Amino acid sequence: MSLLLLATALLVWPQLKPLRRLRPRTKREVVVPPYIWLASAVVVTYLAAGVGGLIAGAVLTTVIYRILKHGKRNKALRAATEALSNGLGGVIDELRAGAHPAAAAEGAAQDTPAPAAEVLKAAAATARLGGDVERTLRELRQPLLRSAVDQLARAWRVSAKHGVALADVLDATRRDLDQRAAFARQVHARMAGPRASAAVLAGLPVFGVLLGELSGARPLHVLVGTTAGQVLLVLGAVFLAGGLWWTKRITGVEP
Repeated sequence: MSLLLLATALLVWPQLKPLRRLRPRTKREVVVPPYIWLASAVVVTYLAAGVGGLIAGAVLTTVIYRILKHGKRNKALRAATEALSNGLGGVIDELRAGAHPAAAAEGAAQDTPAPAAEVLKAAAATARLGGDVERTLRELRQPLLRSAVDQLARAWRVSAKHGVALADVLDATRRDLDQRAAFARQVHARMAGPRASAAVLAGLPVFGVLLGELSGARPLHVLVGTTAGQVLLVLGAVFLAGGLWWTKRITGVEP
């Protein structure tokens, strides 16, 4: 009977989302500024682990943040390269069907996500006005697609200067982008094992400290309560951060 009442209570328990919608628009959620969280983390770390713990935490936090940011950028770079390759496929199909380069690029841009769509739109606008597409592409500011856009600009120059069919040079560019993206995906997948091993090795010092606490050796007291322990804590964080960064460098790949 108790289990039945508990299940009934869980079923009729009000959800937070509908309740949040019933609140006034100005009071639906409270946004805490990031610097408040940062100041709170600094104070808590200093009180718990002293100056050495604060420095160690800052070093590890900075390195981990850089690693996560770099991984996110590489993921976005792979997605943007694949999107540009697919967009070029649409341009090539339209060109071989007899469409004007401007119309072909503009039509393909409609089905291409950003930032690859901006590249095709810029090429379409310049080609429609009879301008220099190569110069437009080289002056285009696309950090994620810088190398791919430069390659596309060279392909457009070859077509305009030597009279080669634009569809053929764009097809060669698209195949090269596909090969680079496939190579990046393959290397990223094969490096999953080494990255996991590095993560396990990075967690071993923390596991060792916890095991020492359970066995009564009190390593936390040494690290937090003594000058030598504070120095060792900082050195350990520096070595650990260096290992994580070096692992990222040797296992990472950009398309």
